[in-house]
Amino acid sequence: MFRISQFMQEILDPKPLGPKRNPPGPVVIWNLVRRCNLMCKHCYSISADTDFPNELNTAQVFDVMDDLKRFRVPVLILSGGEPLLRPDIFEIAHHAKAMGFYTALSTNGTLIDEQNIDKIAEVGFDYLGISIDGIRETHDQFRRKEGAYDESMHGLRLCRDAGIKVGLRFTMTQDNAEELPQLLDLMVEERINKFYFSHLNYAGRGNKNREDDVFLNTTRWAMDLLFDRALEDAAKGRGTEFVTGNNDADGVYLLHWVERLFPEQADHIRAKLIQWGGNSSGVNIANIDNQGRVHPDTMWWNYDLGNVKERPFSKIWMDTSDPIMAGLKASPRTVGGRCGVCRHFDICGGNTRVRAMQLTGDAWSEDPACYLTDEEIGISSTTEDETPVDQVLTG
Repeated sequence: MFRISQFMQEILDPKPLGPKRNPPGPVVIWNLVRRCNLMCKHCYSISADTDFPNELNTAQVFDVMDDLKRFRVPVLILSGGEPLLRPDIFEIAHHAKAMGFYTALSTNGTLIDEQNIDKIAEVGFDYLGISIDGIRETHDQFRRKEGAYDESMHGLRLCRDAGIKVGLRFTMTQDNAEELPQLLDLMVEERINKFYFSHLNYAGRGNKNREDDVFLNTTRWAMDLLFDRALEDAAKGRGTEFVTGNNDADGVYLLHWVERLFPEQADHIRAKLIQWGGNSSGVNIANIDNQGRVHPDTMWWNYDLGNVKERPFSKIWMDTSDPIMAGLKASPRTVGGRCGVCRHFDICGGNTRVRAMQLTGDAWSEDPACYLTDEEIGISSTTEDETPVDQVLTG
């Protein structure tokens, strides 16, 4: 996750570079249930409105929580499918809060209504994210359900009015990119103070629809827009959070943006970006799926590291006999292609490896969705007009 707003604060009010503070354990995104009431186009878990077999029961979930706590996991993000379809979701959430986890809920929002909002508020979620993929018609097309937008927005407003910290989550493709400005305006209109922008990753339905991934210039336009909005909000002291996910090239693109607009802060921001370090899948980000299988992050559902029913998460996570985990935990990672010769590798860390795995079968080849030009990463372009990444994304 790339926290744009924190870097905007550093531009406006730079703080001395302190020691890097690694989290005590990984953030765990936990897909507690695979069932979902929607059939979203870009779903990484390929969920459906049906019960899936062999999911962890409540007692097994609590046992895993005990191990996660001993392993010093600080954050649990409860996800799905649609987590509100799990009958024991509130019991699990209350237990997580009582154990001291920072507890978040990731939901499509359609099932939040007047009948359960009090139960949701009583949990005391530290954060609740609701996915919105465009304004009404576009969102409904993505979610494959007429009326989904209105239901999700109703749920969002109920959460906001109940005092829950709630945010908008948006995955951009070429089909909804033009509505990003409207969603940012919607955020202001609805008094929502967090916006999570996700680049489309090649996993689950996202993999099957990877031809919908936006082109280089559209991604750059979107990032410029997010940077401008985040800077404006920071300058006005609004306390809004803008974050991105699934493309760590965002950090390098921010550096070029700073060099252009705030050259006096470029060295400071570069040092902060290096300290951030880019992709942390398999290190500071982890995933447990509905059946208890552990993955390097949520986009790696095609790669299993082990199952918490058979071995504790803490043991699985530290086992570098697995070649993928050994490679992800290596510092620096060994990555080839454009990533391997990029002069900003210490910022990005080679970006997300799952796209390379999906497209080439090699987790350590270059990331095909890097939207930086060869010149920006310090290598010569193959042609004057088209970079290799253009060829990958358009070919």
